[in-house]
Parts: sequence; C-alpha cells; structure tokens
Amino acid sequence: MLSYSYSAGLLGIDGFLVTVECHSSKGMPSFEIVGLPDNAIKEAKERVRSAMSACSFQMPNQKIVVNLAPADLKKEGSSFDLAILMSLISSTESALKNCKDLDKCCFIGELSLSGAVRSVRGALCMTLSAKNAGKKYMFVPEENVKEASAVDGIVVYGIKSATDIVDHFSGAKPLTPHTFVKEEHIAKTTYPDFKDVLGQWVACRGAEIAAAGGHNMLLIGPPGTGKSMIAKRLPSILPEMTLEESLETTKIHSVAGILPEGVSLVNERPFRSPHHTMSAVSLAGGGKNPVPGEISLANNGVLFLDELPEFQRNVIDSLRQPLEDGKITITRVASRVTYPSNFMLVCAMNPCKCGYFGHPTRECTCTQADIRKYVSKVSGPLVDRMDMQIEVPAIDYKDLANAEAGDSSAKIRERVNKAREIMKKRFEGELTDNGTPITCNAQMEPRHLRKYCKLNERGQFLMEKAFVNLGLSARGHDRILRVARTIADLAGSENIEANHLSEAIQYRGLDKKYFK
Repeated sequence: MLSYSYSAGLLGIDGFLVTVECHSSKGMPSFEIVGLPDNAIKEAKERVRSAMSACSFQMPNQKIVVNLAPADLKKEGSSFDLAILMSLISSTESALKNCKDLDKCCFIGELSLSGAVRSVRGALCMTLSAKNAGKKYMFVPEENVKEASAVDGIVVYGIKSATDIVDHFSGAKPLTPHTFVKEEHIAKTTYPDFKDVLGQWVACRGAEIAAAGGHNMLLIGPPGTGKSMIAKRLPSILPEMTLEESLETTKIHSVAGILPEGVSLVNERPFRSPHHTMSAVSLAGGGKNPVPGEISLANNGVLFLDELPEFQRNVIDSLRQPLEDGKITITRVASRVTYPSNFMLVCAMNPCKCGYFGHPTRECTCTQADIRKYVSKVSGPLVDRMDMQIEVPAIDYKDLANAEAGDSSAKIRERVNKAREIMKKRFEGELTDNGTPITCNAQMEPRHLRKYCKLNERGQFLMEKAFVNLGLSARGHDRILRVARTIADLAGSENIEANHLSEAIQYRGLDKKYFK
C-alpha cells in the first residue's frame, strides 16, 4: 500500500515542499526512513510509533518504508513528524483512505510521545513554500498558528495533538481555521527617545543622517559621553518597515527560533548588540547545520558593536564582505545556504585603552605606542567602510546643565521618513548589482552615483581637496557622495550643494586623525 502526504523543509530562510511517501508491504516488520534524513528525522520512528498508540491506532505489522522526496536535498529537524504520521495512518486506516483533501494539505510539527504536537522553527517560511507549491491547507502546531497565518492565500489550522487532526479528517470534530488579525500579532518594541540626549548635537545630527540614508556609523569618544546612548536610540528614528522587509525579517527570526511567542510579524527594525566575546561563527552564522548569525538577525535593522577594539580581529573582519554584498553565504560539506545581511552597522569605541586621549580635563595614561596598538585592532578596510566617523567629545558641567532638550525621536523620524520617500521615488525600478531593489542612498552602486550625485564646479573643488588632504580611497570618495546625497534629501534639495558636501566631508575627518 502506497500513500502520500506533504510537508516542508528549510534551506536557509526559504522553504521547499517535501513529499512524504509511505509504502507498507508484507515482509519482516520494520520501519525505515530514507531521503537524506538527519538524526532528528531518523528518531521520528519512535515518536510516530508512540503517537499512533496515543491516537488508538495500531502500528501495522509490516515492512514500512518512508521516503522524503526530493531525495537529493538534505532534510533536517523534527518538523516532518506530523506528515510521516499522516502518511502512515492514511495507508492503514479506512477513515482517512478516501479523504480527497489530503493532497491539498501540508503538515508540519514535532510529535511528543503522548501525541501532542510541539512547535517548530521556520513555520512562516514553510507556509510560504506550501502556498507557492499550490497547497490550500496548512496544519501547524498551535504555537506557530499566528506566525503561519500571516501568509495570505492559504487556510491555516492550529493543532494541539495528533488526535485533533485525525478527528478533523474523519469528520468527528472539524477544526476551525485561524483568522489573522495583524494588529494583534505584531512585535512591538519601545525604544528610548532622542530628546534624552543632551549636548551632543553633532552626534545626534549624524545619527539622523545615518538613519535617513542607511549609512554605517562609527562613534569615537571618551567613556560616558553618550556613544551607546545615541546608538540605542537609533531604532526609534529609523523609517517604518515595508511589508516585504517585515516578512523577510520575520522569516530569519523564525528560522533562528527567536520569534516571540504569539507574534506573526516583526514590524520594528531589529537592534542587535552582541557582546565583544562573541565568535566569528556567532556573528556571521554557521554551525554543523547552518543557522543565521547576528549580521542576519540584524537584517533591515541595526547591528551595534560597542567597544569595537575589544572584539577579536577575525570577528570584525568577517563583516567586510557582508557589508558590501548585503548577504552572506555559508558553505558546509552537506549544505550551502545564503542569508540576507542588509544591516546598518554602528560601532562605538574609545580613542585609547584608558579612554581619555584628547580629553580636555583628564590626563591620558597611554603612550603613543599604546594608542597605536589599541586603535590598530580595528582594521583599515573596515574603517574605510564606515560612511560616517563622528567624534563624541566630553562636555563640561555648564553645557550639560544648561542644555535644552533636542528634537524627540518622533519629530526626527518624520524628517527621516520624508527623506526616504524622496529616495523611494528616485530609485523606483533601480536594482543593486545583486539584483535587489535599492531602498536608500547607502545601497547606491557606482553607476547610480554618476547619475544622482553630480557635483557642480564648487563641489568638484571641495571633493578634490578632501581626496588629497584626507588620503581618501575610491571607496571613501563614493561614501562621501552617498552621505552628501542624504544630507541634500533631508534638506529637500534636488542637487548636492557645496554645504551638503562640506558636511559630509566633516564626517570623514577622524579617518586620518586616528587610523592613519
């Protein structure tokens, strides 16, 4: 007897449909699973056997072979348990043999020995793949139903136990499909407000420009001047996420298993701030079965590296390629996956080991050799990829006590959103070299710079002086143009004027001061 059911697997953040074929025949009783299963799937035999008993079904005293097709793709995880159970039951139980809807259904879920169905990772990704494969109904664990129901065009059922799904198909107790209500199932995060930052107007202005254009930013200054304070407020002024960005971010968080319980969509841009003791694999992603790293978890949001020189050199250097490509490919012997890594990098560091080099009142205890050694922990190529390098100086008591509160995050965000609308219209239909749509100025390729960042005679003169005096690379030249374009957009100017370019050049001055 040959029967079929359908499930879905994961390849990176993309799902693929899996046909679960179950063949039972006369012979020595056995139960085998083939089709490149990992150990978790091989162990499904005992979970399925126990779950069948919990459903009051007898395991057939036959030779049983379950094949997971396509057989040339590696299958990982416990999400195939439910589909294996359904395929096995439908081959032996008359109550399900004639069910015509089975070929329109997709099943994902891990079984417990009691027959309960447990949550799995990547439910959103697998539901999208089932919909794209033409399936009409999706059966997922109750804990994943809100996440899966965010996919439009497919009916999603949440199940608590294997008995529920058997009763549904036998007609004994039909399940009710879950209705998606966006407002009830979105992740909401409250971030601190920029009006709390006093005295650091240049740094706040730089943060606004960085948020508007999606630029990378390096903050340098003594301890306690507000570097981390500013960085942690960046998400509060970033533009709202589009539906496409929200779905992509949710897929990554779902695959990583960090999607909050009861949440369907992540609609706030992520802010990731890993500790400096992290490994390169934790940052870039990987492992025996590759999982997303911090740079992918920060996709469409902010990756904040505090105390940058304290990170291992190989860790921070692993950022260089993803910063340019907007994605990272992890290759292992058995698999090769690509995760998006389109993030905004924000770093903070002290100017020296003691932290007080250049401080107006406190003496620095470091020698020149100590300072060079400390700063050299950050590689030149990474610094060159920072669009904006902003000094956050110490402020005296009078300036702090008499400082007036600046604009609130809501007000700054309004200006950022207006600038992003200008960029959206400008780049409509434009693509990066990787084929992804351009959403902000930081993603412009050289051909876009020639088209949208033309300089007048005064601008050409300023850029030439900066290129020579600051010792800029070609990459540094292009990044200044991108920042200048953003400053012009915030000002509502169609062209890049001399004052826009001058401000952009000021944000590259620390390159020569600290890193040359």
